[in-house]
Amino acid sequence: MKFGTKAIHAGVKPDPSTGAIMTPIYQTSTYVQAAPGDHKGYAYARTNNPTRDTLQENLAALENGRFGICFSSGMAALDAIFRTLKSGDEIIASHDIYGGSYRLITQGYSQFDIKAHFVDMDDPKSIIPYINKKTKYICIETPTNPMLNIVDIKTICIVAHKHKVKVVVDNTFASPYLQNPLDLGADIVWHSCTKYLGGHSDVVMGAIITKSKVIADKLFFIQKSVGAIPGPQDCFLMLRGIKTLHIRVQRSCENAKKVAEYLDNHKKVSKVYYPGLQSHPNHKLAKKQMSNYGGMISFDLKKNTFATAKKILKSTKIFALAESLGGVESLIGHPASMTHASIPKEDRMKIGLTDSLIRLSIGIEHIDDIIADLDKALSKI
Repeated sequence: MKFGTKAIHAGVKPDPSTGAIMTPIYQTSTYVQAAPGDHKGYAYARTNNPTRDTLQENLAALENGRFGICFSSGMAALDAIFRTLKSGDEIIASHDIYGGSYRLITQGYSQFDIKAHFVDMDDPKSIIPYINKKTKYICIETPTNPMLNIVDIKTICIVAHKHKVKVVVDNTFASPYLQNPLDLGADIVWHSCTKYLGGHSDVVMGAIITKSKVIADKLFFIQKSVGAIPGPQDCFLMLRGIKTLHIRVQRSCENAKKVAEYLDNHKKVSKVYYPGLQSHPNHKLAKKQMSNYGGMISFDLKKNTFATAKKILKSTKIFALAESLGGVESLIGHPASMTHASIPKEDRMKIGLTDSLIRLSIGIEHIDDIIADLDKALSKI
């Protein structure tokens, strides 16, 4: 089954009681039992819900996995993965990850004696010196947020599995339409479904997908025990959003390529970070690993100050200044003061995340309007 067909049909069946083609919203907290323990597979909605079950099956199919486990947010999903660790364990993570992931690792789990090494994974061999008997996970984000670096998933997995270490991939920026880490050897894929999967900026949700029953059983236990679950209406909205995932992401990719080329030739722009440009240092790897280059772009200004960036951020009309990404509408953001503010400035500067760096989430509006909006904003500096 091709991706577009899976997005619409995988895991989705007509409602057996009415024939409704859309999965119903099972808005219930509990289920009637014929006798203690004698029920129809559902006892309490924190444990499972038919709407959520359908979504989880759909997500598993999109990532070519066996098990999907949904959570109330992307960070709740990542937290569930880290809950499988114990005191003294170590992880290796990309050095330019999302600020919320960095905050959870450094401020959330350091108190439990979970040690993290943040490593430049441009060369997969760079992780080897940090691997030891305590290493449990290698956490990859690719493309990275916001520097749009590309990490070689397949090679990292080969190195990790040689040392019996599991690989976790944040696939939020690419979405399963553009990249399937499990097919490249990853053990776990996680998403902020809030972004491209939902696609309409109206749902907050996270998901984990794996092929391993052992891993899935641990995560289902955490999902049930902690209860950081999405509600049935959110699951319904997510299923609806996924049905157009392939169409939305394709349009975003087409628009992003044209925007990246426009910015790359603009006299006020010093550097454009977009894997679809041949000048990107990992362009060939992105071409091999992904089916397209995504809808995310970052760029830096020749006049390298926050004040300069702020003029642009305040001058757009089509682009909305907001957190998040992956919706049908174009968004503009300032990572240093917004999504990555929790990362110390000296660490941001090491990876090139300057105070003038601007991140764009390219939507599906008409490309002429998108570029005209950026052109007018850039004329203000």
